Amino acid sequence: MDMMKVLIADDEALIREGLKLVVDWDKLGFTICGEASDGDETLKCILELEPDLVLLDIRMPNLQGTEIVQMARERNYKGHFIIISGFSDFKYAQAAIRYGVDYYLTKPIDEDELSQALTVVKAALHTEHQQSDTMNQYREKAKSTILRDIILNINDLPSINYNEINLTASTYQVVIYENYNQENYNLTYSFAELMKVTNQGSQAFEYIKIHQKDLILLKDNFAIERLHEFLRHYEVKPQKGSPLDSLFISYGRLVQRPEDIHFSYEDALNLINRRFFCEKNQHTIGYEQLSDLESPVYVITSQETTKYSEIICSYLQSYNHKALTEALSLLEHNLCQAKTDISSIKLFLTDIYLQIKQTIYHIYNTIDIPFPTNSWVIDYIESRYYLYEILLFFSEQFEMIMNAIGSSQTDDVWDDIVQYINHNYKDNMKLESIAPLFGYNSSYLGKIFNQRMGENFNSYVDHVRINHSKKLLLQKNLKIYEIAEKVGYNNVDYFHKKFKKYTGESPAEFRKKL
Repeated sequence: MDMMKVLIADDEALIREGLKLVVDWDKLGFTICGEASDGDETLKCILELEPDLVLLDIRMPNLQGTEIVQMARERNYKGHFIIISGFSDFKYAQAAIRYGVDYYLTKPIDEDELSQALTVVKAALHTEHQQSDTMNQYREKAKSTILRDIILNINDLPSINYNEINLTASTYQVVIYENYNQENYNLTYSFAELMKVTNQGSQAFEYIKIHQKDLILLKDNFAIERLHEFLRHYEVKPQKGSPLDSLFISYGRLVQRPEDIHFSYEDALNLINRRFFCEKNQHTIGYEQLSDLESPVYVITSQETTKYSEIICSYLQSYNHKALTEALSLLEHNLCQAKTDISSIKLFLTDIYLQIKQTIYHIYNTIDIPFPTNSWVIDYIESRYYLYEILLFFSEQFEMIMNAIGSSQTDDVWDDIVQYINHNYKDNMKLESIAPLFGYNSSYLGKIFNQRMGENFNSYVDHVRINHSKKLLLQKNLKIYEIAEKVGYNNVDYFHKKFKKYTGESPAEFRKKL
């Protein structure tokens, strides 16, 4: 317990000096905080210095000692009094007791009597301080519970006395903050220090923890402006090692009523939960960006997984870097509109990559492509904190794939088109779907295909399929309809027709001759 303060009040300077020396104040746990020589000065010192104990002469100029005690009590002074009187008068003693005076001592002061009185007062003060600390703890705990209920909007708000919990500001804003490095959970910065505001009596802001998240409720325009000055300063001039460099902050809308604080909290919570979509080195996200989330909702489905994996495989085989970049950009845009949990988004991206890997591996099975293992890909994507990290991984992998399968190094795109056909002849290939992959419209590509290859697109694809079917006919364990399906003809009769057109004999005759 800290030293307790004593005010000595007597109209005689000699008496005041004697009271300072008659006992060892420090040893008894007291420090003399001031002295007064008349009643008015004594009352003023009591109200300004708020001493724990007043040693007061009964007869003072201007005001009697009992009058001073009465007026101090009326002004809510809770400290202790020891009255000193030059005579014993039951009338004065009775008045002193009525106003809560602890001791009524007569002059000359007996050292032992005063020491005993001070010891008793000290014990009473110690008990009061303990009780006060306990009550303050209860009040803070109750206040924290009430604030939590207000923020979560789960209380009977009309019954709350906002004055008692310091919620009488004109503007409120909820801020959620956490470490920028999500692997570090120890926050080291004080918000009061960061914003350079005093928080005497929690007038500027309240700190509270809800669902393991650190919240700051800003409670006046000055504190709110200080926060945004702080954010503007470090966003415009980012400094390595600055306070903002280690923090990630989300903030909700401004509200004017305590009943609406939960709206600001819900904004901040929604934004902090969307941290996954932030850009690299982004440290703040605010309610102004909520308007970006009002676009149509993107729904993740297995069809979307197949769509992206197929189109990306096509761009990889056509070495179309620009189209790949645009596809990833569209994927990022769509995922930002997905109203689903981050785990589902990561699973969606994992499925896209694994389907691409499987397709490319199947088409180019003679090429050694250094794919990472499936388990490594799953773990890597799951452990990423941001979408941009996963898309960067995709870009690096796609570049590796194009290099492995023979990215075009010449200006002549025809080798790429031919290679694409030779590897994808099993699919339902159409000129309309291939042309955009290589930057052509289908009409133009059809014309120059005839000129360059000496036959039209469909005829060339048929030739490729028939040549591959001849190799498969050498394998006597495969039936004719199985071979037809393997080279891209779902109808065996159509396969017979095409085979005879280009070889002059049926598949069965070709196999028998061999």
